[in-house]
Amino acid sequence: MAILGTELHTLADITARLDPDGKTAIIGEWLSQTNEVLDDMLWAEGNLPTGERTTVRVGLPTVTARGINQGVDPSKSRVAQVDEGAAMLEGQSDIDRQAAMMSGNPDNYRLTEATAFYEALSQAQSTMLFYGNAATSPQEYTGLAPRYNDISSDQVIEGSGTGDDNASIWLVVWSAMGVKGIYPKGSKAGISHLNVTGNTGTGEDGYEIGHYVTDADGKRFLAVSDNFIWKCGLSVKDPRYAVRIANIDKSLLTPDYSTGAQLEMLMVEALERVEGLNMPGARAAFYMPRTIRSNFRKQMVDNANNSNFSYETIGGKRLMMFGEVPVRRVDALKADEARVV
Repeated sequence: MAILGTELHTLADITARLDPDGKTAIIGEWLSQTNEVLDDMLWAEGNLPTGERTTVRVGLPTVTARGINQGVDPSKSRVAQVDEGAAMLEGQSDIDRQAAMMSGNPDNYRLTEATAFYEALSQAQSTMLFYGNAATSPQEYTGLAPRYNDISSDQVIEGSGTGDDNASIWLVVWSAMGVKGIYPKGSKAGISHLNVTGNTGTGEDGYEIGHYVTDADGKRFLAVSDNFIWKCGLSVKDPRYAVRIANIDKSLLTPDYSTGAQLEMLMVEALERVEGLNMPGARAAFYMPRTIRSNFRKQMVDNANNSNFSYETIGGKRLMMFGEVPVRRVDALKADEARVV
């Protein structure tokens, strides 16, 4: 059952999307985010309909130094298997067929709505990538934060912040052997769009017939509908391919290092702890929320002798670099995280 004004488009929605000349307006996307992590992720098809089963080595065989005419005990390595699940992010757009026709260009009108769904799915994926937790929300996949949530781990670096207004910087090496995005076996990578029609062919006005949906009173009307779905998950084959700098108190950061975390030193430490940085085919990047990236740039500007900070043009784009690794902005990352202990 669809609810007028919240789930269905009204005449006011149509009017709000038209320019004075009656053409579909170009909409200013005030609600869009910058989540550059989606540009870097490497994707692979999983080997399960629900995600991927990963085999990892958890023990090495025993070797000994022996002398002539002395034997050694046989041994073997040990492996374990881990199942990584995928989530199904989905959105549905139902527009009264007559309302779409009144816009003057129903395809363009639907496209303006499709753009919003693509942005919403991208934001949901970016948030789940870091904060999803299948243990508490079974419909989600488990993101990075629940995996790297122990300050005693070698892959988690202490930023010394307290309270509940902390942030994290992530160093991730995307690789088939490290961290990668997955999609279920038999599906495809990325967002799938389905033009939902209950009837084939077109009406007398030359546009597709559409299908029936019901209003709040259970009455039916013809609608044109679009379905958007993204089946996605995360596989961490080797946890050493990511490092979290946790507990960064954003309120204490200053350009001159007088208080708060010294971001440069923490990022150098992360580069030394991560694995796979120079592996062929790997793609590495630092990820941080907007407020932390701003403070990082201020600290680098204040430190005139810094040789790790630079800009490079890669693929026609000017990228901020720390050492050999790009520094990327992810608006989905929170700046109000509880302290990692």
